[in-house]
Amino acid sequence: MSDFQVSRRYFFMGSLLTLASGSARALMPGGFGSVPSLTELGYKSFNEKLNIAAIGIGGRGAQNLSNLLSENIVALCDVDSRQGAPTFKRFDKATQYSDFRRMLDKEAKNIDAVVISTADHMHATIALWCMERGKHVYVEKPLTHTPWEARLLRDAAAKYKVATQMGNQGYSHEAHRTACEIIWSGEIGNVTEVHAVTSSPNWPQAVQAIPASEPVPTGLDWDLWLGCVAERPYTSGGWDKDHIPNGQTGPYTGTNYGFYVPHDWRGFYDFGTGSLGDAAIHALGPANQALHLGMPVAVECIRAKQRSPISYPLYAVLRFDFPARGNMPPVSIYWYDTARTGDPADYYHPKGMENEVLLPEENNLVARGRPDIGTNRGWSGRRYHTEGLGGPTSPLGGPRAASGDAGTAKGVLLEDGSIFVGDKGYLATVGRGEGVQLLPAARWADYTLPAPVLSRSPGHYRDWIRACKGGEAACSNFSVAGPYAEWITLGAIAYRFQGKLEYDAQLQRFTNNPEANQYLKPAFRKGWELKL
Repeated sequence: MSDFQVSRRYFFMGSLLTLASGSARALMPGGFGSVPSLTELGYKSFNEKLNIAAIGIGGRGAQNLSNLLSENIVALCDVDSRQGAPTFKRFDKATQYSDFRRMLDKEAKNIDAVVISTADHMHATIALWCMERGKHVYVEKPLTHTPWEARLLRDAAAKYKVATQMGNQGYSHEAHRTACEIIWSGEIGNVTEVHAVTSSPNWPQAVQAIPASEPVPTGLDWDLWLGCVAERPYTSGGWDKDHIPNGQTGPYTGTNYGFYVPHDWRGFYDFGTGSLGDAAIHALGPANQALHLGMPVAVECIRAKQRSPISYPLYAVLRFDFPARGNMPPVSIYWYDTARTGDPADYYHPKGMENEVLLPEENNLVARGRPDIGTNRGWSGRRYHTEGLGGPTSPLGGPRAASGDAGTAKGVLLEDGSIFVGDKGYLATVGRGEGVQLLPAARWADYTLPAPVLSRSPGHYRDWIRACKGGEAACSNFSVAGPYAEWITLGAIAYRFQGKLEYDAQLQRFTNNPEANQYLKPAFRKGWELKL
């Protein structure tokens, strides 16, 4: 297919997207007819800087701020002064807080927008507080801890009419958008399966017991860190081999690192979403957009090793079943949490690809003349370099990371990425969707990219900044990110159960497992309840 020949379906998809973006652009200067100017609507000039606050400023929060230096950083908040110290020092003119509620009350007139980079369980609570006060929000992936909260934030963004963005940076990448366009062109035909893998978890999973309680360390507001979750004692015993299975050891050392805080909450049901919220929300982005997935009718944990009542399994495979969508057939999405298994049967082996390196390099489209726009600097690249399954391993028992390298394993999906299975062939994306190719390699070598249909991003953070100042909605605004996070977090519930969970999206209920329904919505601690 040449750059100028597109299928009827491809043309239809592009037309819809053009109309959608046109409606957003109507709000921009020079828009249509009686649409008010940005000034009248209360937006800032594109040349005027936003006043940004940040909640959760250690680790990922600090990285997010590094991408917002074009704006004014006016207020910072972290419940752990140990973690926040470097960022407090870096932005020493910003007002400092430990309680986000106090910050929002005191700084109400000084803040335009808020970046939220806390543990998953507090995303929705903090975001809703901000939106209720008219603040634009950038919320780290996976947006929310539960499906109910994802829908709540979608509705809140519409109600309060603020600019929103989820921190799934791959959505802004050139390769992500090109992958969508290749699929819409019909190049690989009807897609009936997508297989996606992570080797990312660098936190303990399959933890069977909680260590003894300890005094809360100075500098940490433990009660506020728990927030909406039920009270429990503090402990820092997370790296005790009596409690961590298979001799796993943590990636960190020193007194600032422990069982939950500041990093390993991800592996616990009460606080995190495991690899789903850390990696699946990235890797499955191209599938979510290209296949217009909507809501699944069922989700199932089809394999698992070392389940636990308090934390995610050591290894697991999920399957999400989606019904037909328009002229697209039903599709099953497979998610492999494979960081700590060396069994070849636990990995995906696409048929006929035994001699192929499956995943592309990041930014591989630059060599084909596509712009290096949407690239997210500082991404370490969690592809796992192996010489087959017997390759070098990390302290966590999985293959060892080799930053920026798509690896050398052939015929097996060991590394962070996705394989789309169509009735006319395969398409692969790497990491967060920041590289794309057809399989086999010989087919990709001779392939001409389709003409662009989707608009191109100025970068994920700039996309949100532009929206805050009155431009078109950001690419992963909550009308997009909310439904996406809803179906992703259904998987976090499926890890707890054996057998298929049948989902009624209209009722937001599992129809065949009443016990599972209790996990669709948080059990809020008294005083932390949420509602619109």
